[in-house]
Amino acid sequence: MLSRIFGSKKSKEAPQSTPDVPLQSDWSFLVADMHSHFVPGIDDGAQTMEDSITLIKGMQAMGYKSIITTPHIKFDHYPNTAAIIQNGLHELQHALNEREIHIPIKAAAEYFVDDNFVQLLHEGQLLTIHKNEVLIEFSFVFEPSGLFDTIFKIQTKGYKPILAHPERYPFFHNKLNVYSELKDRGCLLQLNTLAVTGYYGRNVKGVAEYLMKKGLYDYCGTDMHHIRHKEAIEKLQESKTFHALQTYPFLNARLQMI
Repeated sequence: MLSRIFGSKKSKEAPQSTPDVPLQSDWSFLVADMHSHFVPGIDDGAQTMEDSITLIKGMQAMGYKSIITTPHIKFDHYPNTAAIIQNGLHELQHALNEREIHIPIKAAAEYFVDDNFVQLLHEGQLLTIHKNEVLIEFSFVFEPSGLFDTIFKIQTKGYKPILAHPERYPFFHNKLNVYSELKDRGCLLQLNTLAVTGYYGRNVKGVAEYLMKKGLYDYCGTDMHHIRHKEAIEKLQESKTFHALQTYPFLNARLQMI
C-alpha cells in the first residue's frame, strides 16, 4: 500500500522550495532544535552530565544556534515534574558554562498523554516549547481513544498541541487522512529528523516523505537521546535528503533564543 501512496505524483499541497536561498552545509538553516533529551539521568536520554555535554557539543558543531530540550513526562516510566526538569536544566547550564560551551538552552517537556497529563493540563502548569505550544506524544502500540477530544481539551486550556513524531505511530499508517484532520483542528506536527533516512523503518520513512510532500509538518526536531542519534544525524548531512529538509519551510527559526 505504501509504495502506491508514495509514487511520483506531486502533491498540490507540497511546499515550494526557494532556489534563490543558498543551501548550507550544516543544520544552521533550522537555527533551533526543539525536541531532545539532554537533561542527564531523568529519562531514556543522556544518562550522565558527560553524555549531555558530548551531545550538545555535537549539536553546536552541526550548526544549531539554540536548543529546547524536552525530557519525558510519562508517569509510569519517567515521573518527572517541572521542578525536576528545571533543576536538571540549571545543573546542565552550569556545566556548560564551566566548560565555556556557549549555546542557549532551555527546557520544556515531551508529555505522554495519559491521566497524569490530563491532571497537569487542568492545573495549567505545562512547560511549553514556544509561547503556548506544548509537545505531546502517544503510545506507539495503542491508538489513542478520543484523539480529537484530547486535542480539543488541550486547546480549551489555552495551549496549542505539537504532536511529536507523527510518522512513527503505526496505527495511522493506513489512514493518512488523520494527519490532515489533526492540522485542520489546530494541531502542529513535528518531524523526527531521522525518520526520513529509514532509521525507524521503511514504513515510517514513507509516511514522513508523504507528510513532507503534503506540507503538513511545522517543526523539525532531532529527538536526540544518545551518541548513535548524533552520528546518524551527522551522516544525514551527506545525503540527498538533506537538500529536501533545507528547502522545507519549518518554523524552527522562530524559536531562537537571543
